[in-house]
Amino acid sequence: MSYETKRPPIAVILAANTGFGLSLNTEAGAKSLLSVGGTVILERVIRNCLSCGISQFVLVLGHKADDIKKFVDKTFRGIRVTYVLNERYNTTNTGYSLMLAAPAIGMADFIKLDANVVFDTKILRRLMDSYQPNALCIDRNIMPAGDGVKVTIDEDMHVTHIGGVLNSENAVGGLIGIEKISSKTGKILFSELEKMLDDPSHIQDHCDAAYGILIDKGTDFYALDITGLDWTEVDNEEDFATANALFTRPFMTMSRGQQKALDDAKDRGVTPI
Repeated sequence: MSYETKRPPIAVILAANTGFGLSLNTEAGAKSLLSVGGTVILERVIRNCLSCGISQFVLVLGHKADDIKKFVDKTFRGIRVTYVLNERYNTTNTGYSLMLAAPAIGMADFIKLDANVVFDTKILRRLMDSYQPNALCIDRNIMPAGDGVKVTIDEDMHVTHIGGVLNSENAVGGLIGIEKISSKTGKILFSELEKMLDDPSHIQDHCDAAYGILIDKGTDFYALDITGLDWTEVDNEEDFATANALFTRPFMTMSRGQQKALDDAKDRGVTPI
C-alpha cells in the first residue's frame, strides 16, 4: 500500500439531513452526534480526515445545526472549518447540500463524505492515494435494492454508468458515500447541480445523480474498490448495531506512520492493544 500522495486540501462533510429511518435519538439530537464505539460519528469522520493530513473542512448543516457546530468547535479547537447552512434540509438532499457548499470549496480539490458513514481510516487513505482525480468508493459486497445507488464499470475500473435503475446483473456494487472530486470536475459538477436542482422534481436528488449526468456527458470517474474494509452507513437501528459491532474502540487521530504500523500489525494478525 502507498502512503505517499498529493492530498486534496478540503473535506466536505454533508451533515444537513435528519435521517428519518433512525429513531434512536434523532428527536433529541442529530444522527451524526450518536456515539459508535465510544466516539461520536461526526468526530470519527473528522479524525479520519485529520489522520490523513486533511486540515480544511466545509460542513453543511441543517437539522440541529447549532448542536453540531457547538460540538465541533468544542472538540476540535483550531481546525479550519467553514459552516454552510442548508435551511431547506427537510425538503432537499445531499445534491442540494453540496451545491450550497460550492462557494466555500471554490476551485479546490475536495473529498465529499456523508456524515452518517462510519469507516476505517484505510478507506480514506486509499482514496487519497489514488492517482485518479475523480474516484468513487464502491463495495462489491453490497447491491442496493430498489433505488439504491449502483454502478457499472469497465475492465479499467472506469465508471460507465451510475444510478438506481441499473439492472443488478450488470452492476458491480454500490457507492458508500465517500468520493474524491478534482477542482476541474468540481466546476462543472456545481454547474450541473444548479441546472438539475432548478427542476423541482430533482430537489430530493443525491450527489450521485449529478455524477451520473457528468459520466453520461463524458467526464471520467473511476471506481475505488474498498470491498472487505470496514464501513457502514447509519440510517436505522440495524445499521447502528452494525456500526457498534464493527467499531468497538474509541478513535483517536493518528499520523500516517502510526496508521501504517497499525495496518502492518493487522496484516500480520497482531491484535492492537
